[in-house]
Amino acid sequence: MKIAVLGGGNGSFAAAGDFALSGHEVRLWRRDAEQVAAHRAAGSRILVKDHSGRHEVKLALVTTDIAEAASGAELILCPAPAFAQPDIARLLAPHLRDSQVVFLPPATFGSMIFAKAAQDAGNPAKASFAETGTLPWLTRKHGPFEIAITIRAKRLPVGVFPLDRAPHALEVIGRAFPDAIEPCGDALSGALMNAGPIIHPPLIVMNAGPIAHFEKWDIHKEGTQTAIRRVTDALDAERIAVREALGYGAPHFPLVHHYAGEGEIWMYGRGSHDRLTDSGDWRERIVLTEHRYMREDLRLGLSLLVSVASLAGVATPLARAFLAIGGSICGENFMQGGRTLDTLGLGKFSKAELQTLLRNGF
Repeated sequence: MKIAVLGGGNGSFAAAGDFALSGHEVRLWRRDAEQVAAHRAAGSRILVKDHSGRHEVKLALVTTDIAEAASGAELILCPAPAFAQPDIARLLAPHLRDSQVVFLPPATFGSMIFAKAAQDAGNPAKASFAETGTLPWLTRKHGPFEIAITIRAKRLPVGVFPLDRAPHALEVIGRAFPDAIEPCGDALSGALMNAGPIIHPPLIVMNAGPIAHFEKWDIHKEGTQTAIRRVTDALDAERIAVREALGYGAPHFPLVHHYAGEGEIWMYGRGSHDRLTDSGDWRERIVLTEHRYMREDLRLGLSLLVSVASLAGVATPLARAFLAIGGSICGENFMQGGRTLDTLGLGKFSKAELQTLLRNGF
């Protein structure tokens, strides 16, 4: 399958390397012309390290031309942070064609940003837009063109916009992720599976002291204590209450299963938390005012949750509290702006009207 991967971070390199390792034709697009030139000079190769060893793969194309990357691709995967989505969506919008699938893992309802960008560009292509609850890889770059994959996702709940194109979209995505894709309904259902805004805000806010004090700190090891886990579960309960109020059924992929040794298998499978901490790759420097855990998961992810909860009539005191504290840490007002139904252009929709839009498209 021809796959375009957009972005130059951990997730994009894991996607490009892993897809090439599986035999797909992969085109990697990123905006950094200097890095693209260096990557081409290195043979357009990526070194993938996983539990089975080291694998060098060659990409079909590394480019700064998004039209060239997207041309003929059945699947366009963009694991870039949510705050990068509007710019990338505008660049991609004119080049989408019928039957192409844009997959955002995860997205914070970014599927609507990409779909709206195509509409605003006057592009009539019948493309599909989908998102899931987590990045399909626990991964970190170990060099400019070297990626370490600790875990591959076992279960990926996927929501599609518009929902009436879901069968085709899920079939295409399923060829890239065999046996991992699980339909979860429309794109908002997919957005409300996003684990980042649940796991990361308590870990960074409640560990703010050691994060600021130590040069490097593993929020998933020393930072994951019983008291913090209780708060995470309570925050997750707010997410699940919103899902239920909107009529989305189980499984809701509660985060507690990520840590459990028994019961339902979570997105990354059994034992993933221990493998993550054992790798040492998440012992890292976190600048609280700049890191994507704050800028993406807390500011954008929780503002979306609070906004959708308001539509659904569900109280979210913890999500609001983390927005207030995170904003105070950054010297900003996170309760304003962020990613809300209003900022997405959906603020005037009733619940029924939004559900109709999610099913039928624009």
